[in-house]
Amino acid sequence: MEPDDSVNVLGAPLGLCGLDPVTGFFRDGHCNTCKQDQGSHTVCAVMTAEFLAYSKYVGNDLSTPRPQFGFDGLKAGDAWCLCAGRFLQAHDEGCAPLVNLAATHQRALEIVRLEVLQQHSTLKS
Repeated sequence: MEPDDSVNVLGAPLGLCGLDPVTGFFRDGHCNTCKQDQGSHTVCAVMTAEFLAYSKYVGNDLSTPRPQFGFDGLKAGDAWCLCAGRFLQAHDEGCAPLVNLAATHQRALEIVRLEVLQQHSTLKS
């Protein structure tokens, strides 16, 4: 599998999302993607307690440790490459996590408008 070009939603080189825990479709700490990434794990989301509770409620429990998969579970403040569709769903429900725009892959824009991602940016002006 070859990743798509590593470009963020701002048109710059894709920044690091997170190494603790290691995230990304390729488990390289970046929200890189490719055509095999059916979920489009392209949004570098900074977890909030509200989002983690919402995600568990809709059937994607990201907070419970799964040692058999080497997954310690996420907590508020952790960065994670989130599926763009799940991010949009959480936005529509009013509980989207924060977004690191510099580490969010440009392919997220196929699902989520830039203005929506900017509303949740970790960098507030």
